[in-house]
Amino acid sequence: MNTIIGLVIIAIGSFGQSSSYVPVNKVKGWSWECFWLVQGIFAWLVFPLLGALLAVPEGSSLAQILSADPSAALKAMGFGVLWGIGGLTFGLSMRYLGIALGQSIALGTCSAFGTVIPALMKGTDLFQGNGLILLIGVCITLGGIAVIGYAGSLRAKNMTEEEKKAAVKDFALTKGLSVALLAGVMSACFALGLEAGEPLVADGSNELFKTLPATLMVTLGGFFTNAVYCIFQNIKNKSGKDYFAVSGGALLNNVLFCALAGVLWYSQFFGLGMGKSYFAGSPVMLAFSWSILMSLNVILSNVWGIILKEWKGTGMTTIYVLVAGMGLLIFSLFFPNLV
Repeated sequence: MNTIIGLVIIAIGSFGQSSSYVPVNKVKGWSWECFWLVQGIFAWLVFPLLGALLAVPEGSSLAQILSADPSAALKAMGFGVLWGIGGLTFGLSMRYLGIALGQSIALGTCSAFGTVIPALMKGTDLFQGNGLILLIGVCITLGGIAVIGYAGSLRAKNMTEEEKKAAVKDFALTKGLSVALLAGVMSACFALGLEAGEPLVADGSNELFKTLPATLMVTLGGFFTNAVYCIFQNIKNKSGKDYFAVSGGALLNNVLFCALAGVLWYSQFFGLGMGKSYFAGSPVMLAFSWSILMSLNVILSNVWGIILKEWKGTGMTTIYVLVAGMGLLIFSLFFPNLV
């Protein structure tokens, strides 16, 4: 029962993440870099800070938790800087491939690296026992994502240039695939950052929120990377004036939708931390939790892709392939408990 509860909590957070790119269309008068920076303030600073405060027990402070092991905090932040590159290119993969295909490729790569590397770092033997179950689970996840990626290639072949542009304004398959793969590899550093930040827990912290101080340090590092890039783009494209080009109700509209995008994005890691607390009795589920989150993100992002008509104009064969891939991912969620 605890496993089901944990999966439901992670799924709720995943739904938030998969929905976080929808508010982009409601932001008016700002360039991509302006939107990305402002939503990042909420996604990587404001809400992670509020979340981390929930992990502070009575009589302690967040500063005390983070300073208890400065090395762990710095390592988590360092991985966050690397993850920031993934987060940055992740947004670009949405731009070039759309929500469905972009998230599928990036999150698939992220799932594999973010699950297997931490296990190897802990000395897990991936060819026997729980390690083998973990490896097979990751392979099933990758298989499902590969099938979805194939569906995306079928979509690209069967659509005219006009249809591609209508579904995804800046659609570019080759460039998008390269960016999505880089995003996936670098995004896996988030999982490594959470592992490095494991000591950042105070005695008496609520089990549901104990991972959130480490999450804050990772997102803090990621914010640094993204802020530097966005400000560079502001200077290069002379888009800094966009922040002040809107005022009154339009400015409030932009800030509110950026805040909405931020809290929806952060909800995946808030849910991951809470969900993992219900996997305490299953080492395999704990190790597989990162892959579970990525699988759910892919499934739900493709649901959004269908809703937003990114798959409009494709044949039924493509849709069948897409559904088959999503079915494999759903099976991967429960696989560790079936063996």
